[in-house]
Amino acid sequence: MLVKELIQALDLEVIAGIEGEDREITGVYISDLLSWVMANLQAGNVWITIQTHVNVVAVALLGEASCMIIPEGAEIDENTIEKANQEKIPLLRSKLTAYQLALKIKEASNLK
Repeated sequence: MLVKELIQALDLEVIAGIEGEDREITGVYISDLLSWVMANLQAGNVWITIQTHVNVVAVALLGEASCMIIPEGAEIDENTIEKANQEKIPLLRSKLTAYQLALKIKEASNLK
């Protein structure tokens, strides 16, 4: 599944980084502890986090995330939006919880 297909399937709000919409999704990772994410995020993962400060973009790039989803409609720092656009990493938002997002991603894709 591609990021652009996920955006459509889950009706996600695109905040930044639309240029990365053709990235392949290989899995889902949910965590808010950046050091833990740096050690465990797998390339191609959708990263779901409530963290919205600019450092999340660097962590997503380091882990080669396919995209980031901010759950529960959380506000996103303007610096984070600018950095995600610069780095062309899709930054998405949903009103759903992280758990609901994970379930819907599984339903919409062939991920295990």
